[in-house]
Amino acid sequence: MSFVERRRFLWILFLIGLALIAVVANATTLARLSFDELVARADSVVHARCLSTQSRWEKGEIWTFSEFEVLEVSKGLAPGLITVRGLGGRADGFVSHVEAVPRFSPGEEVYLFLVPAPEDARGGRAPSFVVLGWAQGTFRVQRDARTGRASVTQDSAALAVFDPRRHTFRRDGLRNVPLDNFESRLRQALPPAQGEE
Repeated sequence: MSFVERRRFLWILFLIGLALIAVVANATTLARLSFDELVARADSVVHARCLSTQSRWEKGEIWTFSEFEVLEVSKGLAPGLITVRGLGGRADGFVSHVEAVPRFSPGEEVYLFLVPAPEDARGGRAPSFVVLGWAQGTFRVQRDARTGRASVTQDSAALAVFDPRRHTFRRDGLRNVPLDNFESRLRQALPPAQGEE
């Protein structure tokens, strides 16, 4: 094999390696959770407004920390201010993107289905949460500027999620559900003692 052929072969191997890395990096698969499963598995369900976001390195990975003002707690306990951790973000000139991990913007209004964050680097419990099912546990509230009507859309409505019962990928999150209907559905899915509050 000549020098030119060897060089071409190495470039081809290099490009194949890059393509494989891209495929593996984009291979996040979430198992589908129904609305009732989200409600049952979440430790807390909150209606909140994003105040700020900040990304930083932690344990060799970039994490984004979004601070929220809690407007209402539908399930569980949550203080007036909470922090939601999400893998990925932008820090020190590096960008890390994890498919299906929700990203928030200051001023956004959301319903979040939360579980406590795992232990932090110091070995204690972090005073923060993670979103259950990532995009599946994130419901964004949009308000029509003209009519003032609010609707709710689940982040996973635009994301293919694996349905283990049917062995297929589906896009079937809630889309443009009137806020009153969403809140009613949430109350119905809560355990009786919490749904009556």
